Amino acid sequence: MGYLEGFAVTFKKLGEERVTGEYKAGGEGEKRDKPERFHGRHVLNRYEDGMEKCIGCELCAGVCPARCIYVRGADNEPANPVSPGERYGYVYEINYLRCIHCDLCVEACPTQAITESKLFEFSFTNRQDAIYTKDELVVGDDGMPQKLPWEDWREGDDALTSGWMRATSPGGSVAYENTVAWSGELGYGVRPAEQGQVGETAHPAGDVAPDQQAHDAHDGGH
Repeated sequence: MGYLEGFAVTFKKLGEERVTGEYKAGGEGEKRDKPERFHGRHVLNRYEDGMEKCIGCELCAGVCPARCIYVRGADNEPANPVSPGERYGYVYEINYLRCIHCDLCVEACPTQAITESKLFEFSFTNRQDAIYTKDELVVGDDGMPQKLPWEDWREGDDALTSGWMRATSPGGSVAYENTVAWSGELGYGVRPAEQGQVGETAHPAGDVAPDQQAHDAHDGGH
């Protein structure tokens, strides 16, 4: 093909219908739907009674391959506990200049305290804004994620957070088939199961030992 034929192909394409649309910031432009298991910005969840799910165990920080999570736990005050356990997450920070959104922190969390939303557009004007603190990560009194000025939240970005983890929780064990094995969340209740895990709802975390939950799930499948 000569250069004249090449120019002809180019000019022909200019007259065809475009696949991509114009991007507009500020909530005006349309965006494609996100997959159910999309990995976006993290949130720290709370139980339906308002208590925080994070127990400050630091497992998320330990498993993070990018070393972007910093956690420090503290003892709960018996008269005014922050979480149902002995400890809670006193300090919780995520550096989004380093996070690769692998979701390993979500899988490692024993209480489903940290999950990832579908929000993927958040731009920073300085490096400090990229380091999210606990005050920015923990959900509000209505259970909804904090919406910061530099984030472009859309409808559904808070739905089915970390769905792939919930579809196999805990650890992908077949004994949990047909059982919802996670606890309710403030503002959402007990999120629905996926991938065939439809059936009875397990007791909230702490009420029944995991081995008993597995036994119940196994019996329910026969």
